[in-house]
Amino acid sequence: MIRCMAIDDEPLALQQIAAYIGKVPFLELAAQCQSALEAHAFLQHDTVDVIFCDINMPDLNGMDFIKALAAPPLVVFTTAYAEYAVEGFKVNAVDYLLKPFGLQDFMRTANRIQERLQPLRPLTSHPSPLTSENDNIIFLKTDYRIVKVTISDIRYVEAMSEYLKVYLEGGAKPIVTLLSMKKMEERLPDYFMRIHRSYIINLTKVQEVNKNRVIMDSETYLPIGDMYKETFQKYIDAKFLSK
Repeated sequence: MIRCMAIDDEPLALQQIAAYIGKVPFLELAAQCQSALEAHAFLQHDTVDVIFCDINMPDLNGMDFIKALAAPPLVVFTTAYAEYAVEGFKVNAVDYLLKPFGLQDFMRTANRIQERLQPLRPLTSHPSPLTSENDNIIFLKTDYRIVKVTISDIRYVEAMSEYLKVYLEGGAKPIVTLLSMKKMEERLPDYFMRIHRSYIINLTKVQEVNKNRVIMDSETYLPIGDMYKETFQKYIDAKFLSK
């Protein structure tokens, strides 16, 4: 099922979107909110695959709300103002529903959403056994996409509030994803180690250890937290070569 959030400050419009979502077999209503602030509070502790968002709302309009999200899901803007359409597509909206819209219009949008997400879903309900190759692969949700990441290419992971920045070998920009350090730590293999409350490093990518810092490259110096020093030092001692 594709988890949906509906945001609209008009109760009747919100009820209509919720009703349309309920009529589509592959959509599931995870939350309905009457303001962007209410939606933001929900997203602090949960995730959705797509947001149906009105634009012209008090306090914080829908466009600014979506722009403020570090890793927004798919977005469909719903509004009575056609002039917002071009701006909506600038923030990678999957579609734009002009009010008043009917079920047929909504179904076309729902099919577009399914087409975007379908390649990322399994083709069969019977998963094949894991192999050593796909044990080295994870998928991360970032912006409106889900991207494949080769675990061995991860250099280090940085915590940033409720989000993580995943830095890859040869990557110009980190991948920003809504995920906890605990979940990431559980998924990563033994050659990764947490050295700080905000950092997990790929031990194979370390270039140098200098006092209380791990040097990943000439521009990246990561601190070693007090509660992680002992474990990290044991790793260094085990690998230390002396005469």
